[in-house]
Amino acid sequence: MFDKSNRTDGTFSRSDFVFDAERNHYTCPQGKLLVQFRRTYATPRSGITKDGTRLYRSSKSDCQGCAFKAKCCPNTPQRKVPRDLDEDARDVARSLANTPAYERSRHRRKRVEMLFAHLKRILRPGRLRLRGPSGARDEFLLAATAQNLRKLAKLRPMPAACPVPA
Repeated sequence: MFDKSNRTDGTFSRSDFVFDAERNHYTCPQGKLLVQFRRTYATPRSGITKDGTRLYRSSKSDCQGCAFKAKCCPNTPQRKVPRDLDEDARDVARSLANTPAYERSRHRRKRVEMLFAHLKRILRPGRLRLRGPSGARDEFLLAATAQNLRKLAKLRPMPAACPVPA
């Protein structure tokens, strides 16, 4: 999973803000709250954008007098922090990405993907000949079997030449 939330322009990133799941708000480095809604609507709103995120905004008055305004939101009157609907799952994935087990798994996945890339380049299966998911599975199984047989053939020593009777 790619994490693109870090900023490169020297301003605060989303990781600098602390999310409180119980109260459903962010807290900025200065201690001010970023909330989804500042008022209660007659018809409740979901607060979910078309992109599948929730937007948490600070108060304009909080940002105007803040000492970190130049480092937090220099080009806007207030700070806005987007949070994906699946951010909890992303947090779990980020925490797992730093474990040795994940590194081993990634290395093994890379080896398998390289084998299939080699199959595609050598055998040139432009499209699958067997239809449906089970057909695709069978075709990949056959191709992988062929590749494994080639590897085994390279490992096996060649038999000594038999003398031809005269």
